[in-house]
Amino acid sequence: MRETASQKTARAAAILDGLEAQMPGARIELDFTTPLELLVAVMLSAQCTDKRVNLVTPALFRRYRTAAEYGAADLAELEGVIRTCGLYRSKAKNLVATGKLLAEAHGGQVPLEREVLERLPGVGRKTAGVVTTHLGGTPAFPVDTHIQRLAGRMGLSRAKTPDGVEEDLRKLVPEARWTKGHQLLIWHGRRTCAARAPACDRCVVAGHCPRKGVKAL
Repeated sequence: MRETASQKTARAAAILDGLEAQMPGARIELDFTTPLELLVAVMLSAQCTDKRVNLVTPALFRRYRTAAEYGAADLAELEGVIRTCGLYRSKAKNLVATGKLLAEAHGGQVPLEREVLERLPGVGRKTAGVVTTHLGGTPAFPVDTHIQRLAGRMGLSRAKTPDGVEEDLRKLVPEARWTKGHQLLIWHGRRTCAARAPACDRCVVAGHCPRKGVKAL
């Protein structure tokens, strides 16, 4: 029997309830103390682990403290600081360009509107959503590879793009739970529901997952 919209909404709530009971401390795992540091860390995290970013950012944040300092940075020096992050050359160029734009057009401050953030060099929709979510700006349910995988595997979305998955999740989950729900799904994807070998035997929400791992419906 096909699942109704109300049944799917209730199941999504049960999944988040179960994950929150297991991981009440779920939070973003990037280290930052200011909005600018958050933006920079999220930009660096593309195709790079949070652990690696956290190893790189202490020196980076000591050297560049303001948007203007990023905008005036020597590209080769900046590349040297972030070299161990993937795609470091393009990330360095984007950090310089974004720093200049923030300093010139936004008074050195990080915008809290997702659409405005998306206009910054190197800032896509997911990055912008993560930043606004954690800074109390435009509400969002940003979708990374973990969330996209889990949404499909758990039967919460049939969409094939991050934007489509986000649209589906926003309809299922109350706005008040978007930030925590985003983080809970990421933690679950990293710790239990892995891409190649999901640990269904120790999954606290397996009873709410119609796929039971990677098996077809």
